[in-house]
Amino acid sequence: MKNVFDITEFGAVGDGVTDSTEAIRAAAAAAAEVHGVIMVPPGVYCSGSFHLGEGVTLQGMAAWSYRSDRGSVIVLNDPEADCLVDITGGFGCAIKDICLNGRSLGKNIHGVKLEWERHNGGGEEDTPTVDNCRIGNFTGNGLHFSRVWCYSVRHCMIFANSGAGLYMDGWDAFILDNWFAANAGGGIRCGQCLAAVTMTGNRIEWNGIGGVIFASKCNGDSVNINGNFFDDCGGPAIKAVIGDTAMLFNVTVTGNTFRRSGKHNGNGFENPYYSSHIYLEHCINWVITGNTFCCGDHDPEANMIRPEFGIAYGNCESIMISKNIMNSGAKQQNTIDLGNTKDIVISENIGNTLGENKRWWPSSEFWHIS
Repeated sequence: MKNVFDITEFGAVGDGVTDSTEAIRAAAAAAAEVHGVIMVPPGVYCSGSFHLGEGVTLQGMAAWSYRSDRGSVIVLNDPEADCLVDITGGFGCAIKDICLNGRSLGKNIHGVKLEWERHNGGGEEDTPTVDNCRIGNFTGNGLHFSRVWCYSVRHCMIFANSGAGLYMDGWDAFILDNWFAANAGGGIRCGQCLAAVTMTGNRIEWNGIGGVIFASKCNGDSVNINGNFFDDCGGPAIKAVIGDTAMLFNVTVTGNTFRRSGKHNGNGFENPYYSSHIYLEHCINWVITGNTFCCGDHDPEANMIRPEFGIAYGNCESIMISKNIMNSGAKQQNTIDLGNTKDIVISENIGNTLGENKRWWPSSEFWHIS
């Protein structure tokens, strides 16, 4: 029984010009009948939206770089599409070793989309896997997972999307060893429901409005943000502005590196405390420990040293901020209580602010190699 389907056998041409939409859809339909594999040989294939069925793997050959797509590439050619790859209902599907490029077409077009009208909309775990892919230049989110149950994103580069790199609303996630860079709507943006999520080993840098952003009505618990590197975030590296009718609790922030957070667009922030590494409102049961915090400036522009504050929190309860390294971690204050807090423990954090030290690192001179 045939269960591997090469898109070129259905008429796809990887010349970067030919419309291969119908060929890719035909290969996807054939693979869906046997829970098979859609093979994408190296080349640049132009396509509109297509769907992955249950148990189907979209398999390419990865060879991408930071600046360029390489290997197996599918580029969007339909500005009216809502996404390039729709995996809604594709239980257990996988996207591996491929580049997806939105070419900045249309408005609010996502790279990969899984969206139900309600939580548990499919009646079982969705369990998609996105592994070793480069997903960029979409006018929506790179990955748009709305009301999803059980999923993993690993070893990917999610780059230069107009929305978030990853939008996620749902349960049971593994976000491991990815590169979220230059996404205008934030590196990772979390929706109204979030539970049992692990974010580990990710590089989250140069994202427009922040690194990891929690929605104002986010109800959730049990989130691990461990061992990540945050750099040059446009706003807080971690921003949880939770409304008073919602609750985000049981969160650990451990072993991360925070560097140069709190970048603004030149006009400052609506809330000056957004110039911080971490900003919390209406959060309960958070542990922030064993992290390092460092000021810095923008690569091409000296004298834009930031952030003003290390960790800012208000209307919070049962928060422990302990045993972090914060030497020159912020310009004004390493931790600041914005009021109406209860059961807050601040202990054994090491280091003075930049204002007290009158120095910071790494400087432009530090990185200069003659």
